[in-house]
Amino acid sequence: MSHPIEHRHLVIGGAMVEPASPKSPHSRIDVVSPHSETLIGSVPHASREDVDRAVAAARAAFAGWAGREPGERIEVVTRIKDGIAARHEEIARLISAQNGSPYSWSVLAQALGACMVWDAAITVARGVAYEEERAGVLGPLLVRREPVGVVAAVVPWNVPQFSAAAKLAPALLAGCTVVLKPAPETPLDAYVLAEIAAEAGLPEGVLSVLPAGAEVGEYLVGHPGVDKVAFTGSVAAGRRVMAAAAGRFARVTLELGGKSAAIVLPDADLDAAVAGIVPSAWMNNGQACVAQTRILAPRTRYDELAERLAAAASAFVVGDPLDPATQIGPLVGRRQRDRTLEYVGLGRREGAKVLAGGGRPAGRDTGWYVEPTLLGDVGNGMRVAREEIFGPVVCLLPYDTEEEAVRIADDSDYGLSGTVWTADVEHGLDIARRVRTGTYGVNTFSLDMLGPFGGCKNSGLGREFGPEGFAEYLEHKTIHLPAGHR
Repeated sequence: MSHPIEHRHLVIGGAMVEPASPKSPHSRIDVVSPHSETLIGSVPHASREDVDRAVAAARAAFAGWAGREPGERIEVVTRIKDGIAARHEEIARLISAQNGSPYSWSVLAQALGACMVWDAAITVARGVAYEEERAGVLGPLLVRREPVGVVAAVVPWNVPQFSAAAKLAPALLAGCTVVLKPAPETPLDAYVLAEIAAEAGLPEGVLSVLPAGAEVGEYLVGHPGVDKVAFTGSVAAGRRVMAAAAGRFARVTLELGGKSAAIVLPDADLDAAVAGIVPSAWMNNGQACVAQTRILAPRTRYDELAERLAAAASAFVVGDPLDPATQIGPLVGRRQRDRTLEYVGLGRREGAKVLAGGGRPAGRDTGWYVEPTLLGDVGNGMRVAREEIFGPVVCLLPYDTEEEAVRIADDSDYGLSGTVWTADVEHGLDIARRVRTGTYGVNTFSLDMLGPFGGCKNSGLGREFGPEGFAEYLEHKTIHLPAGHR
């Protein structure tokens, strides 16, 4: 970017509004390039007063937006989706510049992937029956599905538009109003989203965008005017969100971390397995909750698989995230780089072997880069196998029997994703049924927006995507009718 992007206003109720405390200490958020370490943007830091104003606007707009015909809401949301599609290259470049995602990955996953989320939610919305008559035990019933109310949507920096779409699309289609809090590392693309929503005809008050840090975020999720919290982030932050919402019994959806296992069975085609595992293990520079960061290899084929994976890791093109040839970019911040390198050192001390990478790339003195790294001879009790690193570090674990592989895959505080690679798809399906996790793939890694997505254990609570994710934004009301009615 030749010149930093500067925003002087917050988006409150769809309007550009002066922050409540524009001259207070820490009133601005500076966005720094993870590649060049230079300033690329600046936005206001929302305050508690700004949260109060945004929630009030959302509450005032709720009845009108919820009262619209579902088809009218679908028309507006479809225009939002089309607006994102029309500007997807701009959005992809903006996200890559902020968080280091390789541009080629940003186009497909950050921008067009977000469009797919919006589109899938529209498909689900077209099939929602907001009223349903039933025969009850004591008489006829009318079951209504009504929007839950004001939603606080808190999204992370790793996939900001994708995560925002996962929350905003079903919320808006269901008739909810939303206060969106983007992460302080990636606030710039949220302004583009707000602009697109306004141009699409989203009514005043329905959407606010408040960039802020954790303290203001906690105030938002604990706000008495918020009816539901949709959060994506760390386990520690998720616990605080749940505690803040519990006092008023607000609904909560939590999409948290992962330490997913890819099980390679002895009969697997290693060429196909490696081709599928590598992009899913190191995706988005390793900054993805669903990444397959534990690869379980049968001991009889361990050396062969280790060699192939190490070669793949060493072959990644590391560089400027805005260069279309780049496959691995920098991590989002200095703290993330340092944390990742500390984990590599910890792995060494625990007895793991560095089979590829393990340090900073040669010649990259500027930028928060870490080499794509493969750790071998990892035991599942090691911290590098149990804790989410959120960097380009993948662990290779040997196993002796299939039962041991399933046990290792399940022996985790997380339960978000996973895969199995085998010549026998039906047998792979049996493995998929046995591993306790929210999503799973047999000879493939995928995230389908028409199927429910979420996790168990420390990976979260509730679901996004599909009818199940849409239902998270609806309340159910039973109306009892007199006998003989209709």
